[in-house]
Amino acid sequence: MKSTTYKCLELFVIFILVPISFALNYSPFIKLGIGLVGFVYVIYVLLKVEREQFKIAPNLNWASFWKETLVKLFVIAILTTVFLWITNKDDLFIVLLNKPKLWVFILFVYSLFSVYPQELIYRTFFFKRYAKLFNSSRLLVFVNAMLFALGHIFFKNTLVLVLTFLGGILFALTFLKTKSTLLVSIEHAIYGCWLFTLGMGEMLGFPT
Repeated sequence: MKSTTYKCLELFVIFILVPISFALNYSPFIKLGIGLVGFVYVIYVLLKVEREQFKIAPNLNWASFWKETLVKLFVIAILTTVFLWITNKDDLFIVLLNKPKLWVFILFVYSLFSVYPQELIYRTFFFKRYAKLFNSSRLLVFVNAMLFALGHIFFKNTLVLVLTFLGGILFALTFLKTKSTLLVSIEHAIYGCWLFTLGMGEMLGFPT
């Protein structure tokens, strides 16, 4: 009971209280400090408490992963291209066409320093730590996606919340199936890089 209570409080602080606080106006240095302390705590719990091993599993089904991911990417590409064409077609591939060096740089930085930490926190840590608190995998996936969207509330953009909720569902399902931080990070990076390449980067906080 004590462990369950602690985990519930931990979940509330890390995944609800902190993200909501980041949407408030106070020093970005304090926010950075809170984020760094939180990330160090997550890594500590994964390594020392949950005994998570940071290594690539030898039995990953790469063929199935790429097939499913590329199919989903094809659907996402069509829907997002049509959406941007209708809402703001002047932004289509704007960074790729006008600032190709920035485009390459951002894709690298985003994939390595944004996507992977997010997946460690929202998938590896969350599922390892809290999966037993939920009585169904559907509820687990739904809550995970909701909290992932909440983690982007500081953008103060409804469309961002919708996109991150939908993305959260996809990433949660992938992690639930593969149990691989690497695979879900690759999937996350592919979709995020596509949105930036398409021209939706400014909305998602990418420098353009």
